[in-house]
Amino acid sequence: MSTLRLEPTRKPSPTMLIAVLCFGGLLASYMQTLVVPIVGLLPTYLHTSADNASWVITATLLAAAVVMPIAGRVADMFGKRSVILASIGLMVIGSVISAVFDSLIPVIIGRGLQGMAMGVIPVGISLLRDELPPNKIAGAIATMSATLGVGGAIGLPVAAWISQNFSWHVLFWTSAALGTVAFLLVITLVQESPARSGGTFDSVGAVGLTIALVCLLLALSKGRSWGWTSDLTLGLVAAGLIVFAAWVVYELRTSSPMVNIRVSVTPRVALTNIVSVVIGFALMGISLASPQLLQLPHIPGVLDYGMGRSIIEAGLWMAPGGLMMMFLSPVSARLNVTIGPKFTLLIGTVVIALGYGLAIVAAAAPWQVALAVMVTSSGVGIAYSAMPSLIMSAVPLSETASANGLNSLMRSIGTAIASALLATILASSTVNIGPTSVPDRSAFQMVFIIGAVASLVAAALILLIPGDKKSALPGTQPVDLPEHKDRADESIAEEILDGELPVDGSADYGRHAAPAAR
Repeated sequence: MSTLRLEPTRKPSPTMLIAVLCFGGLLASYMQTLVVPIVGLLPTYLHTSADNASWVITATLLAAAVVMPIAGRVADMFGKRSVILASIGLMVIGSVISAVFDSLIPVIIGRGLQGMAMGVIPVGISLLRDELPPNKIAGAIATMSATLGVGGAIGLPVAAWISQNFSWHVLFWTSAALGTVAFLLVITLVQESPARSGGTFDSVGAVGLTIALVCLLLALSKGRSWGWTSDLTLGLVAAGLIVFAAWVVYELRTSSPMVNIRVSVTPRVALTNIVSVVIGFALMGISLASPQLLQLPHIPGVLDYGMGRSIIEAGLWMAPGGLMMMFLSPVSARLNVTIGPKFTLLIGTVVIALGYGLAIVAAAAPWQVALAVMVTSSGVGIAYSAMPSLIMSAVPLSETASANGLNSLMRSIGTAIASALLATILASSTVNIGPTSVPDRSAFQMVFIIGAVASLVAAALILLIPGDKKSALPGTQPVDLPEHKDRADESIAEEILDGELPVDGSADYGRHAAPAAR
């Protein structure tokens, strides 16, 4: 489409570029919680069973997980701005489809297209790195990373208010309108990055990764309703693992892989991605348990711990957590610069553990739950800002989008694992209220304890990540200078630090001379 090649007449200011891409990131994360307020009513709206209606949630999860690493690779090869526009465009199309139909299959398709908007976040982070001056990169990455949590936290009460005061279709018309605005802003205000990785698109790798992820994530998300030991669940897990193993072998042998396995298994990248799984797990724990705790009815002697809040009220009590992630972006950026992303990530995980500790000892009133959510979300925000910096300081410039996409996928896998495990825990210890069973106090306590332990495990893993106290900022990572034999070491180092020379860990450095021509 020629539209995707339109360029703004002049380069936008750094502030405008950050604002536009963060707006896209907020919308992408908002799609994850868009239908949460109407989950219980979806069977009625779509004239189907509750089990079938749950696919409206599952479709978005699967699409988001699959699209992030693929979108990252395509962005590195063909252009980050183009991929961002495609992601937002698919979200708008999905919103319109979901808005005009009342049946299950079209809404599932629409929600899947909405989930593809998640590609905006990792690709946007990489584009910010390419286009911003060095002194703006750390803050921009921190702010963009925060949109992962902020969009959902703010979007939940907004979506609840819309669903309670208007037709459920308005939820999708609103997201279509906002997506159109974001699309137009990117077209008019964002320039394409000239950085390209070259190579050919690994279609076999893309298909293999998609099959493996769909099998594994589908087993996680539906295992509770199908039965964890059912033939279907175990079959999907086995198929996913077999395909994944074959995919890794293929990726190691192909010349232009979907994911650079050799870079991904280096200690700095691999350990950061493992920690990302745990951070995603920790975020989902507090996000899953707290709204339920707030909405349970308060019945003296039976449900003393219930707080009887509506879904809108519960969303409003949760919203400050998302806002804290955004407000702490400048602090996170400063920490990344002063002490390095490794120790910033460590601080984030410790703060998450403190938040869960608060929830364990004090969750008897809405303000106490809100405080625990705010502390936990603050830690998640700090951690989210550090992970892209760690990843991008360890990979070649030409692979930043795909590396960020893989890192974002790891977070999604963590949230999927948490959703499956913690939902099972909440359902394992219940109290009967008439015909309805609700989680017991001990079940909530167990969720909070698991979240705290997971955070401490992540902190221990971070200590194993190689790197000194002040790891290089994205765009200024150390280069193996002996590879660049045609220049004096000192000259190369000065140009890199001044932001005048692109950085790539490859030996064929000369190919960056005219990136747009490739």
